[in-house]
Amino acid sequence: MDPIRISRELGRACGKLAFGPPVTHVYNPLDYARALHETFLERYARPGCEVLFLGMNPGPWGMAQTGVPFGEISFVRDWLAIDGRVKRPKNEHPKRPVLGLDCARSEGSGKRVWGWARDRFGSPDAFFERFFVWNYCPLCFMEESGRNRTPDKLPRAERDPLFAHCDRALQRIVDHMQPERVVGIGKFAQDRAREALGDEDVGAILHPSPANPQANRGWAKQAEKQLRELGVAVP
Repeated sequence: MDPIRISRELGRACGKLAFGPPVTHVYNPLDYARALHETFLERYARPGCEVLFLGMNPGPWGMAQTGVPFGEISFVRDWLAIDGRVKRPKNEHPKRPVLGLDCARSEGSGKRVWGWARDRFGSPDAFFERFFVWNYCPLCFMEESGRNRTPDKLPRAERDPLFAHCDRALQRIVDHMQPERVVGIGKFAQDRAREALGDEDVGAILHPSPANPQANRGWAKQAEKQLRELGVAVP
């Protein structure tokens, strides 16, 4: 199954799920940011990659704006050279407007991930020749205050059906991409990949979130050290 079909089926399935308080708003960028997301897949999802990096879910100023995992605006537009119109979600949080590539906010995690890719590999083609990035969950959850709520914090009755769809999509993208290794960006992604793929040999690197104090002490160098320990060569 090709990545676009996998993505569309995942987006439709997750879009039918219901979530209750404290979640008040749910964004599904596989729907309203489909054009940019599918450009990313068409251009950069290359079977036979060395490593599939797995993130958790969209951030409000990253993939929720651009449809690209860890999709910090400037890197999506200027480095990945992805352009296009992003629609508005049906139930938009007033504190988290979706402005697409016109969004002036910066997504810290994405700035670190794609900044590292640019600095180490130079061009997108050189990076994606070896790597690909996929988010485990496509939905962004927000509370009434605008606070982000991660999928692991959902009650089990909401989490289990969501994870079932996400597991299936991850299995399918791995079947299509045939990476040599899956590496979680953070422990949540590692744990979900191990569960979905039945593979204990899933590695992990430090999550780049600025909310993670350890990541603020030179994330790129720590991530590279962890990759080398996993047997992944870094130039």
